[in-house]
Amino acid sequence: MFLPVDRLAAAPSAGWRAPEPPTAGDDALVIYTSGSTGRPKGVRLSHGNLHFMSATLAQHLSLTERDHALLILPLFHVNAICVSLLAPLVVGGRLSITGRFSVSRFFADVEQLAPTYFSAVPTIYALLVSRGAPSSAAVASLRFAICGAAPISRELLDRVESAFGIPIIEGYGLTEGTCVSACNPLDGVRKPGTVGPALRGEVVRIVDPAGDPVPQGERGEVVIAGPNVMQGYLRRPEATAETVIDGWLHTGDVGILDEDGYLSIVDRIKDMIIRGGENLYPKEIESALATHTAVLECAVVGAPDEVYGEVPVAYVVAYPGTAPTGDELATHLVERLARIKRPAAIHVVEQLPRNAVGKIDKRALRAAVTL
Repeated sequence: MFLPVDRLAAAPSAGWRAPEPPTAGDDALVIYTSGSTGRPKGVRLSHGNLHFMSATLAQHLSLTERDHALLILPLFHVNAICVSLLAPLVVGGRLSITGRFSVSRFFADVEQLAPTYFSAVPTIYALLVSRGAPSSAAVASLRFAICGAAPISRELLDRVESAFGIPIIEGYGLTEGTCVSACNPLDGVRKPGTVGPALRGEVVRIVDPAGDPVPQGERGEVVIAGPNVMQGYLRRPEATAETVIDGWLHTGDVGILDEDGYLSIVDRIKDMIIRGGENLYPKEIESALATHTAVLECAVVGAPDEVYGEVPVAYVVAYPGTAPTGDELATHLVERLARIKRPAAIHVVEQLPRNAVGKIDKRALRAAVTL
């Protein structure tokens, strides 16, 4: 249906009353989680949540009216909304939307539009760097890029920074935390392998199963407090009560804080593999696999086993032009992992299953896992 412009109302009708302006506590968005560890849930984010996040990110990334974000993630994702849309706009910057992400078109878009930064997931960086280093003209306008939504290996991070010639800023957060809770600084000490310190105004702690803080350097669940914590799950009061306890958002992630307050993510609690009573973290195995020069990306999941209960199984995507075998990769792990942590099988595949945001879909891998 089309409505001609001359039929649009030029003035309010008699008796029309303007709605009350929203308050900081009113819901602004409901964003659904990816459902990677269970049924998707609607996360209620308030105007106050979004204002805090956009202003804090703009300050953390030193954004000004001269900054220009290139949006390549879907706008139903909190990263796209907060990092690429709201953060530049809150300081008078701008945003370019080019449609569905295209590896073949990306560098042409950057050269034509001249953005100063973009935000992406590790898979996108893996796809981009697999095409070789871009020309200097193609990335001349960029001053940094952001990596979030999933962990990136140090090896891939080094390759991307070397190819692009710009810093890749690692961050961490959840939809329930309005996007970002920790992030390496653009101007300051960046620690590869960590996701940086807590953003200003937020508090990150590591706690044991009872909710008590653990000593520095020890593993535990990552919990977060601050103006970024969601209002709750839409029509899911029980799930909200299980996730936000006394103001602390329980993330379900295992992490470690170092002496400088920089956070390292060990893995998802629900992704942990229990092999013969031993707790194995897939991310540790994935990090060891990523040190092989032929490994572009990989994922490790648990497979049922009659003797041990569960055993780790790895799926690997190789860099173009390489052809590593499972046996070759297994040999590579011998000096890098204890025997109990080594995968029972390593499958070299053309691609890994992904969700709508581009993150590796481990639920799909677990459903189809084979030894």
